Amino acid sequence: MTPCCVDAFSGAGGLSLGLEQAGFSVLLSFDNDAMCVQTQKMNAKYFDHPVLQANIDEMLNGGLLKKTGLEVGQLDLLAGGPPCQGFSVQRIGDDQDDRNDLVLKFVRLVEEIKPKIFMMENVRGLAGKRGRQYLAGAMQSAENCGYHVHFTILDAQDFGVPQRRQRVVVIGERLIEGEKPNFSFPEATTPKGHRITVREAIGWLPPPPLNGKDHPDYVLHRRDRLSPLNKKRLVALKEGQGREFLPPELLADCHKISSDVIGHRNVYGRMKWDEVAPTITARFDSFTRGLFGHPSQIRSISLREGAELQTFPSDMVFAGNKVDIARQIGNAVPVRMARAIGKSLIYCLKLKDTGV
Repeated sequence: MTPCCVDAFSGAGGLSLGLEQAGFSVLLSFDNDAMCVQTQKMNAKYFDHPVLQANIDEMLNGGLLKKTGLEVGQLDLLAGGPPCQGFSVQRIGDDQDDRNDLVLKFVRLVEEIKPKIFMMENVRGLAGKRGRQYLAGAMQSAENCGYHVHFTILDAQDFGVPQRRQRVVVIGERLIEGEKPNFSFPEATTPKGHRITVREAIGWLPPPPLNGKDHPDYVLHRRDRLSPLNKKRLVALKEGQGREFLPPELLADCHKISSDVIGHRNVYGRMKWDEVAPTITARFDSFTRGLFGHPSQIRSISLREGAELQTFPSDMVFAGNKVDIARQIGNAVPVRMARAIGKSLIYCLKLKDTGV
């Protein structure tokens, strides 16, 4: 039988897509963001399962079991990436951010429905100095109800994704008495020397129209409007260069004070053609927020190019305005990374079913 899974906090569906490519059948996905839910519904050929706008509180206390028709212990995999931005390394996090509680609620759902395996993807900072104790507490809660839990940090560039993107991946296997854990994290499919580059990922796309509209053949492939000052900055930069290469007259005022103290170094910059991209964030649509300038053209990368760097299908569309779409793309689990993890999960389930 095809193993089944539920995708919690599904966002734009990157995790669901990867798990289906690995061999899972997605029974249901849910997210409380209306734009994310609409995106999946607009792409019905990729998401042919029920997609619900709901928060995790609605899935607790029997909610998920009722919606799926499953009984406790029947689900093969509960997967999800509960938002935990308070520990994000991309900005100064807030340990008290309410979104951090979603990890504990995810574990509560695990305890309640008892899937054979659970998988949680999250920001790297969750395993850092501030997040480590919080992560350990969540893992201990799962271990207390019969799961063998371990985690690692995976980098998306090792799995066919053309960007540096380190994420914590937590796996929990439900063990019966005497059973040994079977899961092993996936080995790199594109190790150093074999990475997918920016050129391979987006170099095939033609320049977007100058009028700011979508390219007629590629949805969401359009130019963002740049200020005259930002155009000058892009002209001054070569590929791979950031704001530290700008002449003083083109620096932002905050960077003129002290380049070592104020602000991130890798902003106001360009990507490099023959390397992987930097992490695609929820604001990759803005040249000022990172090395999100096109390697050779006078523009930031388009929404379509961001989706390509996250390994979404080239014909996938997204709901909402520019900010909504960038957030959905930037927050997603890259499809190819999800597929690699999914294949390891499938193998683990086969071993459990055969009693090896």
